[in-house]
Amino acid sequence: MVRGFIAVALCLLALSGKAFAGWYQVKNYEGSIGPDPVHLSLQRYDGLGSGITVEGSYFYDAKQNPIAIYGKAEGTRLTLCEIADDKELERVLVTGSKTPIDTSGCPLSLELGEEGATGSWSKGADKYSVALTKVASLDDTGDLMIDGTVEIPFWAQTSTDRFAGIYAKSDAGICMTKLRVINKKSKKVVQEIGFDEQDCNAGMLMTPIYMNVQGWVKAGKNIISVNFRDGGAGLTQDYVFSAKAGKYRKRK
Repeated sequence: MVRGFIAVALCLLALSGKAFAGWYQVKNYEGSIGPDPVHLSLQRYDGLGSGITVEGSYFYDAKQNPIAIYGKAEGTRLTLCEIADDKELERVLVTGSKTPIDTSGCPLSLELGEEGATGSWSKGADKYSVALTKVASLDDTGDLMIDGTVEIPFWAQTSTDRFAGIYAKSDAGICMTKLRVINKKSKKVVQEIGFDEQDCNAGMLMTPIYMNVQGWVKAGKNIISVNFRDGGAGLTQDYVFSAKAGKYRKRK
């Protein structure tokens, strides 16, 4: 489902003349929605065809289920909608549309500051205050910049695990250096997959950054696919979960 987005993204890059320019302006926050601790990550854009200028991923610490979000930024104010299921993810964020999005009624409203964000989350009769502190950021659209430990909560997940990429800066640029498999129940890292920092291409193929790891089930087995840039159409590497080993193994 998601792989088709790779070709679209690369085509857009070529047409814009930014094939080797950076895509990513990301800020990570932690804090709370009402009484519940959360982690939230936001990627900013100059603008997409549908009017989306922000996409992101957040999860409640208690449940560890990544929720895809998207919306608009008007100055320092953000209005963010939540993606309900895979069909909506495909329609809104993978396929996309030139029709302007409507963010009225979307649950998250944030006012961004230098050190964090405040606002509200509301749905129906439920309304909670939001208080967030900025903990990390990356920007590869100009001078390469990493601040803090940048951990990207990918949209891909299984019933038992979520996946997070650790992004860092090397002499070769900014890229994902580690992929963490995090058990939702224990909230602990149960596996860590490392990548070559000299090549520095992992997790940098397409936008949004939260789609650089994809997941699906085939023949009853969980599979994740990691995207790599390579100066051309890019490539992917699949990892298949081995129940016997209790970990993901690279598919050869």
